[in-house]
Amino acid sequence: MDRRPRDARLRQVGTSRAGLPLRLLSVGHGSRQVLVVAGPHANEPVGGATVLRLAERVLADPRLCDGADVTWNLLLCLDPDGSRRNEGWLSGPYTLGHHFRHFFRPGFMEQPEWLPDGAEGATLPETRTLLALQDELRPFFQCSLHGVDVGGGFVELTRDLPGLAPRLAHIATRLDIPLELGPYDTLYWPTLGPAVYRIPPPRRGDLAAAITEAAVESTWFHPHPYGTVTAVVEAPMWGVTAVQDASAPVDAEETLRGVSRTLRRDTALLEELLARIRPYLGTAGDVDRLLAPVDDYVLVCPGLADSWDPDTGPGTDADGGARPLPPLTTARLTALRISARRIALRTAGLLHQLVTASGHDPSGATADLDRLIDAWCADYHDGHGARWIPVARQAEYQARVVLAAFDLARRRGPASGRGARPLGTPPVRTEVPFE
Repeated sequence: MDRRPRDARLRQVGTSRAGLPLRLLSVGHGSRQVLVVAGPHANEPVGGATVLRLAERVLADPRLCDGADVTWNLLLCLDPDGSRRNEGWLSGPYTLGHHFRHFFRPGFMEQPEWLPDGAEGATLPETRTLLALQDELRPFFQCSLHGVDVGGGFVELTRDLPGLAPRLAHIATRLDIPLELGPYDTLYWPTLGPAVYRIPPPRRGDLAAAITEAAVESTWFHPHPYGTVTAVVEAPMWGVTAVQDASAPVDAEETLRGVSRTLRRDTALLEELLARIRPYLGTAGDVDRLLAPVDDYVLVCPGLADSWDPDTGPGTDADGGARPLPPLTTARLTALRISARRIALRTAGLLHQLVTASGHDPSGATADLDRLIDAWCADYHDGHGARWIPVARQAEYQARVVLAAFDLARRRGPASGRGARPLGTPPVRTEVPFE
């Protein structure tokens, strides 16, 4: 920015709940707008490195901005308050145990991308800032940068971008990033291609469905009337090869029963530990913020276990209708096993922080939590072969996927809204590198 003050401008666009600035870096002077949002989930930090990498790429290649009549708007971090709570693991060592003992992700109602009460009912200042940016810019392309703690990469779209799947596969192969062919997040969503999924329009449902499926209205869809294509780009921290195995499993039903039994058992252990810990926690603000996601996780676990168990029947949709699981591959079963373990590990890590923050442990819960965290992390290592992916490679993968999606989005044709290319104007046909 210091080297190119005319081409790169930084401005404060809002303030977090704790008073931290929300900053937007804009690169280029084109009439068509791109919006990239980093840090929407506090525990997924890779987007911060990705947006800086994108800024460097755009400044270095005129075909990506002024040559395509595009301005890139990079929101450096949507939830800086939550991100600061993850600083305990960000500097390493990059082990699963260290990560989950210092993990933080706010409760569902404090996650700024979600609009459970609609845009008009948004109360978080971070959410209101993002909504105002979307209404100001009316971007033809929007990216939300996310991270997968254990698993593989994938992309979710509000509109189809034909050709993205082969580009995604090429990028992932070049960088040795596994792609998820059946992530839990997209279990009931349409597949547009390998590791590319269509986000269904928001619908009203109960809180449990919203927490586990992002089923409520969100900032992903808020700019939809402007013709915006939103891409949610997920980059893994620890990769698991089996999430890209499309083969038929040997005994899917027995595996599902085992996953459900394990989740019920783990939930019971965590509920017992929570009951032991809660009387000693007090009511300080930090306690409330750590307890909110714990209560969310404990709330959804029984329903998840039942919806996956072949003996308790299929899951239900928001209207109460039966919703069976999609055809199960090794990749999908692996994703379900990882998800069940993830929700237990996150809960255990937050409980560990609650005990540590209280300054005393009269119930003796710390040793039990350490034992569970170590055993469950070992399952990721030994049972799934989880391997750390260096941060530079995570960010490079995510940046290349964003550029590939951008290249396809700008070729889609006209979008409605201010800043869109006028109807009848031929699209720019410069070749944009997507690697």
